[in-house]
Amino acid sequence: MDKDTRNRIQKATQAARGLLEQDFENQLSGVFDIRPDGTLAGEPGSHLDAAQRIVRTKLVAAVEHFRASGQTAAEAVASYRREAAFTTLNRFVALKLAEARGLVQECLSRGEQSSGFREFGGLAPGLVQLPDRGYRLYLESLFDELSVHLRVLFNRRDASSLLWPKRITLDGLLTVLNAPDLAGIWGEDETIGWVYQYYNDEAERKQMREASAAPRNSRELAVRNQFFTPRYVVEFLTDNTLGRLWYEMTRGATALRDRCRYLVRRPTEIFLKPGEAAPERAAGSEAPAGEHLSQEKLLRQPVQIPHRPLKDPRDIRLLDPACGSMHFGLYAFDLFEVIYAEAWDIAQGPDGLAKAADTFAPFVTFAGAFTDKAAFLREVPRLIIEHNLHGIDIDPRAVQIAGLSLWLRAQRAWHQAGVKPADRPRITRSNIVCAEPMPGEKELLREFVEQQFPVGEQPAFAFLLEKIFDRMTLAGEAGSLLRIEEEIRAAIAEARALAQCQSAPRQFSLFPEPPGPAQRELDLSTTEEQFWADSERRIYAALRDYAEQAEGSDGLRRRLFAEDAARGFAFIDLCRQQYDAIVMNPPFGAGASAAKGYLESKFPRSKQDLLACFVEQGLARQPSGGLLGAITSRTGFFLGSFRRWREEVVLGLAQPIIFADLGYGVMDAAMVEAAAYCLRKR
Repeated sequence: MDKDTRNRIQKATQAARGLLEQDFENQLSGVFDIRPDGTLAGEPGSHLDAAQRIVRTKLVAAVEHFRASGQTAAEAVASYRREAAFTTLNRFVALKLAEARGLVQECLSRGEQSSGFREFGGLAPGLVQLPDRGYRLYLESLFDELSVHLRVLFNRRDASSLLWPKRITLDGLLTVLNAPDLAGIWGEDETIGWVYQYYNDEAERKQMREASAAPRNSRELAVRNQFFTPRYVVEFLTDNTLGRLWYEMTRGATALRDRCRYLVRRPTEIFLKPGEAAPERAAGSEAPAGEHLSQEKLLRQPVQIPHRPLKDPRDIRLLDPACGSMHFGLYAFDLFEVIYAEAWDIAQGPDGLAKAADTFAPFVTFAGAFTDKAAFLREVPRLIIEHNLHGIDIDPRAVQIAGLSLWLRAQRAWHQAGVKPADRPRITRSNIVCAEPMPGEKELLREFVEQQFPVGEQPAFAFLLEKIFDRMTLAGEAGSLLRIEEEIRAAIAEARALAQCQSAPRQFSLFPEPPGPAQRELDLSTTEEQFWADSERRIYAALRDYAEQAEGSDGLRRRLFAEDAARGFAFIDLCRQQYDAIVMNPPFGAGASAAKGYLESKFPRSKQDLLACFVEQGLARQPSGGLLGAITSRTGFFLGSFRRWREEVVLGLAQPIIFADLGYGVMDAAMVEAAAYCLRKR
């Protein structure tokens, strides 16, 4: 997008944010007696009707939930107001994007005259009796319909749904979004990413920097490092990580060699066979003493490429550990479409070497279950989102927008393939998670364990959960740098030992008690890894039950507790995996103040800058031969303070394979000299 278009998006986003945040502040204070300073009236005011009293009870519970995480009363109110505003804006932007793609009938572009609402009103003529003729009910029904596919954004049981814009605010919001000079942006994939970046303006970043040299909390860390990655940089890094992985797996026999325009290839590449080592350099092949080879001769030197076994494409994992709007994932989606199509052809063809690979054999069986290639390709968008693309961010807005971006990309793939909406496979999960602390209500944690687990297993589960909740305290500040997989390894071993002690033989009653509901006990004969997997399944199921059974005045608090805990375990899941390709535009500079000690202890070679920590952590989550691509400040490659990082991480843990010194002006609004580079894990 050109600068003028981006400026229009920025102006519209800031205007919409201002409308919503002001309206919601007025409602919280003027209607529900929840003041900006955190003061809460003890009892609901007499001006509230029965429905409003219920809403107020839930609003208070939501604010208290934020306070339990360590925020002050004023911060908790501000956090709720901000979350409600950005969720509302994201939903309306999502409807505009869906309209442009024909995924929903016209619903916003002409307000109450939109064709979708007119048809809705025709089916329910009684709606004309409502003050807004049922327009809110219509929009909420669309939210419910889309929530089946995008619960992270459209779930109306979420606390951020408790407030609805007043009529004057809604009219103003629609005027902003329907402005004629924005008409051309809604069909573009990049639009949602620019809306994400421009929600926080440069003045807010400047104010944060003036108040403190280092980010003071997770929100400041997210806002200060919110820079959109240009498309050409995305392609450059993804082509030379994910694209190169498949290029090497197929020994160059892939359409990606031409499709990936930034994929760096040498004219003379020799793909080694399984077990074959690169030959020693032949005598006399070097340049004679004192003679330097020209660039052209250097490029034509033979290059031996180590054998990379063909892999089931469902097991090729790509991670963006600071994903933002998942801009890298959108382009990676394009490459995975090619990878799956070619994997199908290989599975059906005579290539015995490929089919004999243990890592590819499961895919041969999987592909064989489809009647033809068209039936297989219909599943590919779902497979990409459910298996291949992974993202972590500390900003809940990013998780909403990234999920929306990938869902819209999948819909485009099906549309281009001529798959009707009714025939499109349902996407049951995504792998985009928010790094945030576990819920802070320790009393609810105790209640959860007592309600959901048998008495004999309560000590083990209580111990394990308390350890995990404690270790996740810095998740918001450290994000994907939190080495939670290391943090909980010892806790798993201790919990398993505790469970074994609790399972010792016990004295049974002479008269047995009536049988209660069947409880599946932990299998203590398994490995620690299997014990964790079994425990995690039990915890997920218990959290669902706990949320569904939540009732009464504390019902919302219990549901928020369960949902936050489930998101925490989803983050742990991603941290425990390894990734063939990692691509990122990570934060740079100092970390959040609260995480300073943690980063110094866990990253002694990289602690001087977040960019260095992200590179080291990324390599730690990769198998040998994994490829990592990053755009960061270039200072790490020449400042003396980064010497240990360069020697022990960039050149020690990894081997640089490509480097581009990009200079100033690459990342919008970031006054930093940038470099883009790819590393191969040794």
